[in-house]
Amino acid sequence: MNSETHSTTPPASITIASRESRLAMWQAEHVRCALHKLYPSCDVKILGMTTRGDQILDRTLSKVGGKGLFVKELEAALADGRADLAVHSLKDVPMELPEGFTLGAILEREDPRDAFVSPHFESLAALPAGSIVGTSSLRREAMIRARFPDLDVRPLRGNLDTRLAKLDRGEYAAIILAAAGLKRLGLEARIRALLDPADSLPAAGQGALGIEIRADRADMAAWLAPLHDEQTALAVEAERAVSRALGGSCEVPLAAHAVWRDGALFLRGAVSMPDGRRVLRAEETVRSPDLAGALALGQRVSADLEAQGAIEIVNALTTMSRTDGPNTAPSGPAS
Repeated sequence: MNSETHSTTPPASITIASRESRLAMWQAEHVRCALHKLYPSCDVKILGMTTRGDQILDRTLSKVGGKGLFVKELEAALADGRADLAVHSLKDVPMELPEGFTLGAILEREDPRDAFVSPHFESLAALPAGSIVGTSSLRREAMIRARFPDLDVRPLRGNLDTRLAKLDRGEYAAIILAAAGLKRLGLEARIRALLDPADSLPAAGQGALGIEIRADRADMAAWLAPLHDEQTALAVEAERAVSRALGGSCEVPLAAHAVWRDGALFLRGAVSMPDGRRVLRAEETVRSPDLAGALALGQRVSADLEAQGAIEIVNALTTMSRTDGPNTAPSGPAS
């Protein structure tokens, strides 16, 4: 049966694999509602799962398997037929998917910016010297240290609700989260300020949702096609190309963010040392790109960063991560 036949034959049932955090379940429910609108007679279920990444809270992801720890169990459910698709925040998806899996659709992007959250202060600039700022992301940590070296940046562990609770208990003067997660959960009022991407360049894929399927599921790819947003997909593919070329992983403060401007795709990339003392930046633009053009755009930005010394930073940080002790806080999926 070809994809055209599949696309005109509504599915009888679809099972979505999802992590069980509140944000992950919101994302799965969002996709379920979208599928219900497309296929009203379809029985769409959500299979909640706890991943290895959710269970490990005392070690960095780089020491126990990287971002893939948050998707491996979901992929196992796809492989054995317990689920038909899995919904991921794309910034948490490894740059290379395992053989046999593919992204069936990329949804329209939510706000990709980082958000400043604090009960008492309006912005990072308003924080007194020595204030404790929490973040789960080395990328955000490096950006903060580069601009505000007098702030005390510390790891922030747990899911979104746990992080907010730690802030409210006074453990931090402020925390930095992804604006998209706060907005999706109706917590936009907690945002004191949105960080300008020029100051805090987002992670590749931040704010975008990806739907992973088995590569042999042409039927599922056809059913998901109406959910795919091409502009978001091209922007994200350009970003992920930067991260892929530079071996982007949890131990490297690497950022890549693409935006559309008058039909052109503008991409910025950055690689930093965690202390913020060295930040490499590059940017390129391509007009009206297709997928190949978006990937080439990412490759040009990564090549510029490499020419500035990015590979040396990546190699040094990867070596440091492998020799560090095990009891550092996890970088986790940053919300």
